[in-house]
Amino acid sequence: MNTINRKVPMATVSTNNEAPAYWSGVFAMTLCVFALIASEFMPVSLLTPMAVDLQVSEGMAGQGITISGAFAVLTSLSISWLARTLDRKLLLLALAGLMAVSGLIVGLAPDYQTYMVGRALIGVVIGGFWTMSAATAMRLVPAPQVPKALAIFNGGNALAIVIAAPLGSYLGSIIGWRGAFFCVVPVAAIALVWMLISLPPMPVEPRKPGAGNVFKLFKNRSVALGMVGCGAFFMGQFALFTYLRPFLETVTRVDVSTLSLILLVIGAAGFIGTLIIGRVLRRSLFQTLIVIPVLMALIALALIPFGHSIIVVAALLGFWGLLATAAPVGWWSWIAQAMPNNAEAGGGLMVAVIQLSIALGSTVGGMLFDSHGYQSTFVASAIVLLLGAAVTVLTSHATPSRTA
Repeated sequence: MNTINRKVPMATVSTNNEAPAYWSGVFAMTLCVFALIASEFMPVSLLTPMAVDLQVSEGMAGQGITISGAFAVLTSLSISWLARTLDRKLLLLALAGLMAVSGLIVGLAPDYQTYMVGRALIGVVIGGFWTMSAATAMRLVPAPQVPKALAIFNGGNALAIVIAAPLGSYLGSIIGWRGAFFCVVPVAAIALVWMLISLPPMPVEPRKPGAGNVFKLFKNRSVALGMVGCGAFFMGQFALFTYLRPFLETVTRVDVSTLSLILLVIGAAGFIGTLIIGRVLRRSLFQTLIVIPVLMALIALALIPFGHSIIVVAALLGFWGLLATAAPVGWWSWIAQAMPNNAEAGGGLMVAVIQLSIALGSTVGGMLFDSHGYQSTFVASAIVLLLGAAVTVLTSHATPSRTA
C-alpha cells in the first residue's frame, strides 16, 4: 500500500515522547511581532512631518495610535470566533498580510481619512496576533517550553520598542515619513513567507460548549482576579512610563542625546529581561508576578527624591525596563496555564484588558502630571502597581493547581 509523504515544517522532536517543537515557527512569529510593534509605535517619532503632509494638527495625527488601540480591543474580543472555524496558521498568515497592506495604505495615504484606515488595520493585526500568541505557542512547543516561546515573542516586542522611535525618526529624516512606513512592508512579507514555511498546520480542535465566549470567563473567580491584577499592572506601568520624557527633560534635565541613551538602556534591559524570565517563571509563576510590580512601585517612589541624579535615574529606569518588559511574559504564561482549553478567548480578553489599562493609565497619569506635577503621577503609579500585586496574591490563592 503506497503512502503519500506530505512535506511538513521541520521540528525538533523530544526524546521523551513529547510533542515536536517548531522553534523556527516561533522565531518567524517573533519577526512578525517585531514588525507589528514597530508599525504601532513608529508614528510617535513622525507626528510632525505627518501632520504637515496630511494637513492636520499633531494631535489629530496622534489619533492614529488611538484608533489602532481601539481596533485592537475590538479584534481581541472577537478573534476567538474565527479561531474556532479556521486553521490558526491561515489566520496568522492573513494577519501578516494585513500588516503589509496597512503599511502600504499608510505610506500611500493621500489624506487623513485614508491614513486612519491604515492605522485601523494595524490595530486589527495587533489584537488578533497577540490574542492568539499564547494558544499558538501551546501548539508549537511542549508545555514546559511555552514560557520560553512566549519570552522569545516578547523579545521581538522589546527589540521593536527599543528601536522603533529612533529608527522611525532617522528614516523619516532620510526618506520621509512615508518611506519609513514602506520599510515595514518587506519585513512583514519576509515574516509571512517564513511562517508559511515553518508553521505546522494547526487545525481547529474540538471545544467544550461555551468555550471561546470571552465574557463567560469572568465566572471563574481566579480568571476575574487575574485580569484585574494584570490590568492594574499595565495601568500603573504606563501611568509613569508615558511621561518619562517630560520628567527626564524637566527634572533630570537631560539633553536629547542623553535622553535617547536612557531610553535605549530601558529597551536593552527589557530585551535582556525577556531572555531570562522564562527560567524564573518555570520555578514560580505567581511569586514572580507579585514581586515584579512591588519592585517597580519602589522604583517609581525612588525616582522622586533621586530625580535630579542622571546616574541614579538611569540605573533605576534600566531596572524598571528589565522588570516591565519581562512581566507580560508571565501574564501570558498564566493564560496558557489557567485556560489551556480556551486560550484564544482568554488571550482576547487579556489583550482588551491591557489596551484599556494602558489608555486609562496614560490618561490618569497625564491629568495628575499636568495638575499636580510628576510626584503625584509617580505616587499614583506605585499605588496602582502595589494594588496589582495584592490582587495577584488573591489570584494565586484562588487558582487551583490545574484550571481548565
